[in-house]
Amino acid sequence: MAQWFAAKAAHPDALLFFRMGDFYEMFFEDAHAVAEALDLAVAHRGEHGGKPIPMAGVPHHAAEAYLARLIRRGFRVAICDQMESLEESKKRRAPTIRREVVRLITPGTVTEEALLDGGRPAWLMAVVADGEGFGAAWLDVSTGAFCTEAVGADGLGALLARIDPAEVLAGPGVVLAREDARPAIPPSAPAAHLARLLGVATLDGFGSFSEGEIAAAAMAADYAAASQGGRMPRLLPPDPQGGQEVLAMDAATRKSLEITHSERGTPRDCLLAAVDRTLTAAGARELAGRLASPLTSLAAIEARHDAVAWLLAAPPARRLLREALKGAPDMARAIGRIALDRFSPRDLAAIRDGIGRAGQAEAALSQRPGIGGGLDPEGAAPLPALLAAARGRLGAAPDLGLDAALAATLPPRLDDPGSIAPGYDGELDALRRLRDDARGAIAAMQMDLAQAWGIASLKIRHHQQFGYLAEAPAAVAETLLRAPPKTAEGYAPIHRQTMASAVRFTCTALAALDRRLSEAGAEAARREALVLRALRERVLAAAEPIWALAAALAALDVEAAAAEMAAARGWCRPVMTGRTDFCVLGGRHPVVEAALARAKGPAFVPNDCDLSPGRRLCLLTGPNMAGKSTYLRQNALIVVLAQAGMFVPATEARLGIVDRLFSRVGAADDLAGGRSTFMVEMTETAAILHQAGPRSFVVLDEVGRGTATWDGLAIAWAVLEALHDRIRARAIFATHFHELTALAGRLPELAPAAMQVREHRGQVVFQHSVAPGAAERSWGLHVARLAGVPRATLARAESVLKALEQRARGLTPLAEELPLFAPPPPTASPDPLLAALDALDPDTLAPREALEAIYTLKALRPTPVP
Repeated sequence: MAQWFAAKAAHPDALLFFRMGDFYEMFFEDAHAVAEALDLAVAHRGEHGGKPIPMAGVPHHAAEAYLARLIRRGFRVAICDQMESLEESKKRRAPTIRREVVRLITPGTVTEEALLDGGRPAWLMAVVADGEGFGAAWLDVSTGAFCTEAVGADGLGALLARIDPAEVLAGPGVVLAREDARPAIPPSAPAAHLARLLGVATLDGFGSFSEGEIAAAAMAADYAAASQGGRMPRLLPPDPQGGQEVLAMDAATRKSLEITHSERGTPRDCLLAAVDRTLTAAGARELAGRLASPLTSLAAIEARHDAVAWLLAAPPARRLLREALKGAPDMARAIGRIALDRFSPRDLAAIRDGIGRAGQAEAALSQRPGIGGGLDPEGAAPLPALLAAARGRLGAAPDLGLDAALAATLPPRLDDPGSIAPGYDGELDALRRLRDDARGAIAAMQMDLAQAWGIASLKIRHHQQFGYLAEAPAAVAETLLRAPPKTAEGYAPIHRQTMASAVRFTCTALAALDRRLSEAGAEAARREALVLRALRERVLAAAEPIWALAAALAALDVEAAAAEMAAARGWCRPVMTGRTDFCVLGGRHPVVEAALARAKGPAFVPNDCDLSPGRRLCLLTGPNMAGKSTYLRQNALIVVLAQAGMFVPATEARLGIVDRLFSRVGAADDLAGGRSTFMVEMTETAAILHQAGPRSFVVLDEVGRGTATWDGLAIAWAVLEALHDRIRARAIFATHFHELTALAGRLPELAPAAMQVREHRGQVVFQHSVAPGAAERSWGLHVARLAGVPRATLARAESVLKALEQRARGLTPLAEELPLFAPPPPTASPDPLLAALDALDPDTLAPREALEAIYTLKALRPTPVP
């Protein structure tokens, strides 16, 4: 218990798994916490302070399953292991076996396959304050990926939402909304410390980093090394992400669009789950990363589209490629465990098999699509750049000789025999023959002893504690005990153990045979371990090309899966432009469409969306239940898919690159933060009004509905005008305020649209289609009837509605009556130069039109007074 107290004092905020023989034991409060989390019984062992010590335990051999459940619930676990055998402690004349904390397992530092989600990265992120902004770094211990970025004061939340780390370290002065963020202190002299951890003299060769990025990177790497018992994980060089062109989305937008998680936080019913047709764990992680970080570089997006288009046009090549990828091992995580010296023979096999699959994938890419979609080895359609580069990396796969070295069937643990194939190492083969001759040697010894002792039923058995012993039935053994026979030297029976039904004996000859066989087995195990260590070093020497190979296979998996999705669901390649185009024909919501297909329900109703220059602001009206929210989200998700490099669920699509995506759809409060639903809505709306610009894409639903009617209408009206006049973004603005349709005549780029509803025999039929114009009515009472509101309440509501509508008929239209909504009065003498300038839309001008506009503006310039 003294060892337990010392280890717990060093790791007070972690559950302590304390190794005692074949079990990991937990004591005191740890025992109660683990018992509650894992549904275990609490026992007691000894006393402390006059009270029994609570204890709970799990078997050592099954610990991973229990650890997985604890890590998923957010616990940190310190592994305190036995560092010597009982015999070694006796030689030291120590009172007990020496134990030490060898590992700290946390959500961001796990490497074991059983503890990891194969399809999601396990990012460990560190954040430090850097002037008015922040430096951030995130790494994945399981794969070696390592990235950094410097962000402004208002960009940290969006970065956290984009990376979605499993664990966060917060430097001094950094306050994060996450309850699980851990305070941490950056190392002193962070640049030198990080260089030392990475084994380099300087960081200059990795790129340009801010001081905050270096401090965060050093803090993350230091924490990762400490969690592994001081053993530094093998990391890729830190990659500064600041210069990358990535679609900006804040946390509210990601939550609203349910890109990688549903609003309930589960991986089901989100965009990722709906479009994931990858075949490998690494491919699933790559797809999740692409959807979380869509690109804004036109060239990079089109390069991905080219790869998907080639694979879509070549079904046989795509089939061969997906057959090569199916079941391909996770090489990146395997080499991570190999680097940490926490590997099994099956991790070496993952490298072997991955290299083999790479060869098959390279062969598949050599099959090129010809006329009619068939294969043409002569190359009617050359490989696009991304596929050609991937094939080049596949062709450079290292030859590590693992096929000849590893056995066909491998044990799960490094200590188990049988990892090295027969014929690979001559010395190991000789030791194995000696060890494996045990069966024949024991059979011969059994026959000799049975004859020498006169006991035909004698059997030689192996026991864990005593080794090989001769076992005779109790009735026969009594004679052997009373009158031992005269035997040749070394064969005299020696009594060892008496049981109810048998008696066990040994003799000098049997003990000598036991010793020889045991030594042969130990020597074979030592030799096999030596060969495995040599293979490990060979793999680590080729770590860089193996990482490149793993990345190439993951990217190919995503691109082939995207082509498979496009082929199965009739998705189209979007035409991407550098202008502010947005025209989608026959667009569909990918998640809803997938759900309907799974349920074998009705087909999804496609809809067009045209936000081209001149009509870039859509004012969408219509009743609840008609599909407004679906329509808003589907167009935002089409942007995400297109800029992630995938095809989109539409008949045709022409999209201008979006730099920032905003979605304020759905109502939710923040009770823990003390914010009402309306406050959350206004906060998210404010973020849009401050950050959106002409190249942004905005979807807004029911702005202003959380307050009094006139307040809400005033806010919605002002927001709509701001989107049109000042922000000039492409936007869909859904509302129940029908009064806003009066703005159509005043805002030239506002295009009203409505969800179509039909009334048939007193019943409302939602057609789920969008058409130009404004909705005629709200149909709220019909929706209430569908929801099961009592008939008496509905009848009363209908009479109140008729009375209100009758009073409203005599009112002057709102836009003409209230000064709040009146347009600003025109100036007495408008400046013709400013009027001409306001009429220009730079995003739509051709070069010649732009030149003519310059001449026009110059002609309108006032003549200077002499």
